[in-house]
Amino acid sequence: MKKTFKLEDLDCANCAAKMEAAINKLDGVQKATVSFMTQKMTIEADEAVFDEVVQAAVKCIAKVEPDCRVLLK
Repeated sequence: MKKTFKLEDLDCANCAAKMEAAINKLDGVQKATVSFMTQKMTIEADEAVFDEVVQAAVKCIAKVEPDCRVLLK
């Protein structure tokens, strides 16, 4: 399963790279990208654990940049 989420208040490309690296290390993630230019995060993961992966990704983002929000629509 693959989904893209909008990010708000992502301030720098370096932070995006750190987020992407952290999310790609999570169990169940096949591929994740975080784009500073488009302010979007794309996650590809197994459908059975997708919701847990997304919640873990949100926590990774908060650790790197506390002001950044993920719009989970």
